[in-house]
Amino acid sequence: MTIVVTGAAGFIGSNIVKALNARGVSKIIAVDNLTKADKFKNLVDCEIADYLDKHDFIERIQAGHFDGEIEAIFHEGACSDTMESDGRYMMENNFRYSSILLDWCLDQDVQFLYASSAATYGAASVFREERQYEGPLNVYGYSKFLFDQIVRQRLAKAPSSQIVGFRYFNVYGPREAHKGRMASVAFHHYNQFQAAGRVKLFEGSHGYENGGQMRDFVFVDDVAKVNLFFLDHPEKSGIFNLGSGRAQSFNDVAVAAVNGCRLARGEASLTLAELQAQALLEYVPFPEALKGKYQAFTQADLARLREAGYTAPMATVEEGVGQYIAWLCQHG
Repeated sequence: MTIVVTGAAGFIGSNIVKALNARGVSKIIAVDNLTKADKFKNLVDCEIADYLDKHDFIERIQAGHFDGEIEAIFHEGACSDTMESDGRYMMENNFRYSSILLDWCLDQDVQFLYASSAATYGAASVFREERQYEGPLNVYGYSKFLFDQIVRQRLAKAPSSQIVGFRYFNVYGPREAHKGRMASVAFHHYNQFQAAGRVKLFEGSHGYENGGQMRDFVFVDDVAKVNLFFLDHPEKSGIFNLGSGRAQSFNDVAVAAVNGCRLARGEASLTLAELQAQALLEYVPFPEALKGKYQAFTQADLARLREAGYTAPMATVEEGVGQYIAWLCQHG
């Protein structure tokens, strides 16, 4: 049987392909849109059985070409640009395409594991997988929110096939370079420090308790592990938060990134105060374009994920960003 990964050349999709390869699984159909061709680099060190454009794939699905041949679909493909203003494109790409795949998987009894988003919570202060806490701030978040509602309707009918949605929080790690401005702050801090010897942060990066921003940053290795856990447990369905379960400041990310770069150079680690005193951190005004569309605070409630049986610890920013910077220093 074959496993399909949509968005396979993207950030999380390519990490799932790599994690499957580590298990010895290579009978994988990689589905993506390579209009932005640089994403192909994410699959160069991966083993797959075939590649299909996302439009070709959905047409073949609807024509019955894959009936009885697929074991599971990891649906990671989506437009994840929270600044995208074309709602028609966002809904067609993120909502309609996903709905077609979901119904096909239910019809074929195929495991369906898909990317939702913490953007569904909007400005909420509670991040629990319940309708009362959901209120997206942009059309990207709405496209994910609406599909989650469709999934809940299907789950209420108690289907025999697995449906699992993962509400990703701020994911960072290898294979995200193609995302440009939408790449993680850890990625941008690495590049800024390599280029200028310092990193830029928005004012308010010191921490939510002081009126600033704190986010739940989750290492992509943990994201891949959770996805494969549910692949191994087809009897488990639902919508689950997938974050670290911690809220950490952007300063924490900057300190970990700078010290990771310094470590690669054989230099000693510095504290936040020391980095600030040496002007290695630069604070810039918060962009007007993001005001009112940006989650100032996020922290995943992992109770439902833990109840489902996933007990492995999640990397802290210090652990995960440290590993990521080491990878970047090696791979560039």
